[in-house]
Amino acid sequence: MAARADHPRIRRRSTLAALRRLGPYVWPERWPLIGSALAALASMLCGLTIPLVTQRIVDGPIAHHDAGHLPWLVAVVLALGAAEAGLFFVRRRLVARPTTTIEARMRADLYHHLQRLPVAFHDQWQSGQLLSRAVGDLSTVRRFVAFVLTFLIVNGLTLLVGIGVLFALSTLAGVIMVAGAVPLVIVSVLYESRFKVAARRAQDQQGELATTVEEAVLGIRVLKAFGRGPDLAARFAGQARELRGTELYKISILALLWAVIIALPELALAGQIAAGTAAIAHGAMTVGTLVAVVTVSTYLRWPTDSIGWLLAEANQAASACERYWEVRDAPRTVGGPPRPRPLPAAPRGALRLEGVRFGYPGASAEVLRGVDLEIRPGETVALVGATGSGKTTLAALVPRLADVTGGRITVDGIDVRDLALADLRRVVATAFEDPVLFSMSVRENVALGRPEATEAEIRAALRVAHAEEFVDALPWGLATRIGEQGLSLSGGQRQRLALARAVVGRPAVLVLDDPLSALDVHTEAEVEAALRRVLRDTTALIVAHRPSTVRLADRVALLAGGRIAAVGSHAELLTHHPGYRSLLTTGAAAEAGGRPNEEVAAW
Repeated sequence: MAARADHPRIRRRSTLAALRRLGPYVWPERWPLIGSALAALASMLCGLTIPLVTQRIVDGPIAHHDAGHLPWLVAVVLALGAAEAGLFFVRRRLVARPTTTIEARMRADLYHHLQRLPVAFHDQWQSGQLLSRAVGDLSTVRRFVAFVLTFLIVNGLTLLVGIGVLFALSTLAGVIMVAGAVPLVIVSVLYESRFKVAARRAQDQQGELATTVEEAVLGIRVLKAFGRGPDLAARFAGQARELRGTELYKISILALLWAVIIALPELALAGQIAAGTAAIAHGAMTVGTLVAVVTVSTYLRWPTDSIGWLLAEANQAASACERYWEVRDAPRTVGGPPRPRPLPAAPRGALRLEGVRFGYPGASAEVLRGVDLEIRPGETVALVGATGSGKTTLAALVPRLADVTGGRITVDGIDVRDLALADLRRVVATAFEDPVLFSMSVRENVALGRPEATEAEIRAALRVAHAEEFVDALPWGLATRIGEQGLSLSGGQRQRLALARAVVGRPAVLVLDDPLSALDVHTEAEVEAALRRVLRDTTALIVAHRPSTVRLADRVALLAGGRIAAVGSHAELLTHHPGYRSLLTTGAAAEAGGRPNEEVAAW
């Protein structure tokens, strides 16, 4: 699912409501942030005081040609300028650590939440969308907390104090300033909603662009093999053009806003100079007062000009918060029970499926419609069925990668939903048909589910998977980093490492999804022989996508129509069940390169 701003499941929030959810992260860091804001405010007040000293200089020593007090007044200006610069330095030092802490904590919470979300969630979301939320959006949030939030408050207060100073210097100058500031605020608010929509669209498009880049990098071999690079490049260029168009639209909004932001204060300043000059001519204002008015108004240009920009940045941060919380608010449909039941100290591995039903969200029909199957401790059962019958889905339910929608699955008589996830996945190990390896060493990949495994245990698992020989041939043996997705290895090598990872902890229950599909005939026979030794003491459910895998099983279960249609030995089902015989002999013939069914069925 590409999470777009116009997606019906996404609720629009006001800017304030979206930003308010940052409270739990900002509150623990409140004191350095408050100190930073006070330092910024004090710095601004120092800057506002300088025009008042300038007024004294013009109306005093300059007007009276008396330089006696001038050095002291100049020293005050220098002191105020130094204090302003020093306070800005203090603000930056105070704000750096808490804002990066907030960003790091939010990123860690997002990552941990992603790890706990069910596989179904990840099937629906593009990885680029998740990546953009974890990186780009959180950088926007950090910038908001570090800079925008502080200066929305400080610049607002500075503007109020500055206007008060102008009214104290000259009521007319204050009125003119307010007359220019009010329409500026109105225009800024009017453009707020338009910019927020454009900012959200740009962030979503960045996520889609990141997904395209990621898919192109991971699938570079396929793209090159089929010559589809130019097509994907055209797709990327189209997405880049869309993003460019959205960014240009954002710029057009800001350009118009900045034109108003620049024009209105300039008009107000011109009005103040005109009114002040006339007042001086009539003796109602001193030159020093006019200089102070102009200096204060000039100093207030940044707080005034920044209103539109700060509001735009706040909207962008609000959009980033919405995107962040879309993921954080995703429900954890697979979680540990409030009071988990303990497993026996020495789990037997009895696996039982009772009336198991499962349907994918939004699907019109269930994949599994009442599966009943019992696997005794130490027994190996092969699960066989036609493509799309739900074999892989059923295998994923045992370690709770998804939860049953009906019925239950038990290990040693305990419902898997009553077990802590860590306990369940300690006794149930899984190897998938599509092996996933990580950018880490061979040792770390094999020991992924059991980090405390010794080198002897790792090597024993590698021998079971018939992988020790090729691992030792790698440049640094077990310490060799195998690269992203393990693409530096062959498909068979990756599958053997995934199999070693599954058996390294000698789990009580082993779930294998066609673990031998990428192996050549010679290696498959050797792996089978080693795997048989492991399976003697382990309860195993093996999803068999091809006939040769069935030979590892004590019994075979045929999955058809969402239920277990038959259970028995391979020979019994081959003799007495036509559907099984048709499924197996067709698969065997395809695997054997088209030999007659009678010949391949003989084994």
